[in-house]
Amino acid sequence: MTVAKFAVPAAMLPAFLLVAGCAQTGEIDTRGGVGITSLRSPCPRVGVPAGTGDVTLFNPPASREAQAIDVNAVMTNVVSTCDDSGEQVVTNVTFDVFARRASADGARDVTLPYFITVVRGGSSVIAKRVGQVTLHFDAGQLRASAKGSANATVSRSAATLPAEVRERLSRRRRAGDQDAAMDPLADPAIRQSVVAATFEALVGFQLTDDQLKYNVTR
Repeated sequence: MTVAKFAVPAAMLPAFLLVAGCAQTGEIDTRGGVGITSLRSPCPRVGVPAGTGDVTLFNPPASREAQAIDVNAVMTNVVSTCDDSGEQVVTNVTFDVFARRASADGARDVTLPYFITVVRGGSSVIAKRVGQVTLHFDAGQLRASAKGSANATVSRSAATLPAEVRERLSRRRRAGDQDAAMDPLADPAIRQSVVAATFEALVGFQLTDDQLKYNVTR
């Protein structure tokens, strides 16, 4: 994996609650420079958007009472691998789904839809695909599990910072230099270039409006 090294002030580093694989790493620059040295990769950050990592099915479907919960499933162990050796950066994501049902009567299959979406600059969805994962409950068993997978593709050129932006970000600034206290990301053009070259691959359950509302308000 090819990485570009540049200095970014600590206050500008984004925080993610749920991330996996291909995440960027950073180290404190202790060689007389300022800021944090971060290793930037064209691989997208991978994560689960808030509110989409679990799903609850009810019986009857319109009820939201606790005693009406039929099946509850959670997505976990999200792991990604990234191949950035070509013009297309391909990220493969795998995850586990663990579920519990309310009644152990009889064998049962439950199919749940999930999505993977590519987001550019934190807000612009440029691609989305929906898949399905099927859980099989054996007769007499309350729990079941299954594995899911998805992949996302990003253009390497779109995820690569222009040379002049890389130079501005990687320029070593030492204490006492005239521009030592100047944050290059304070320049709107630099900030926009970094945002435009930042991608995320997000995976989660494909929820209905009611299911998402239940997740975020319960």
